[in-house]
Amino acid sequence: MAVERTLSIIKPDATARNLTGKINAYLEDADLRFVAQKRVRLTREQAETFYGVHKERSFFNELVEYMTSGPVVVQVLEGENAVAKNREVMGATNPANADEGTIRKDFALNVQENSVHGSDSAENAAIEIAYFFAGTEIVG
Repeated sequence: MAVERTLSIIKPDATARNLTGKINAYLEDADLRFVAQKRVRLTREQAETFYGVHKERSFFNELVEYMTSGPVVVQVLEGENAVAKNREVMGATNPANADEGTIRKDFALNVQENSVHGSDSAENAAIEIAYFFAGTEIVG
């Protein structure tokens, strides 16, 4: 198994409910290590750029509004098969379909306010990590 890195975002609904520590505990319990973490407030431009892959989708503007509605916590997680492990711990995008004991099952409010984002591949993780973090901010 390969040690890799992935991006995790604790979304505005979760930061508003002060769930950062509880969510971090799920990630640590899955043997994911935090090698970078910061709390930021995304600008509209940042959110539009980050979620640009969804620009033509009907939910794009609503997604951008949501992601700029409050602070988020962006994190770089490291561990064996970190991308897959993080996605497993997050649970299905729709919390109604998420497995018991996952972040989204336990904390998400609905399909949009689903508390967390995680990279979907190692390639996208590298792009997403570089979007939010300079190399000097990542300490292993």
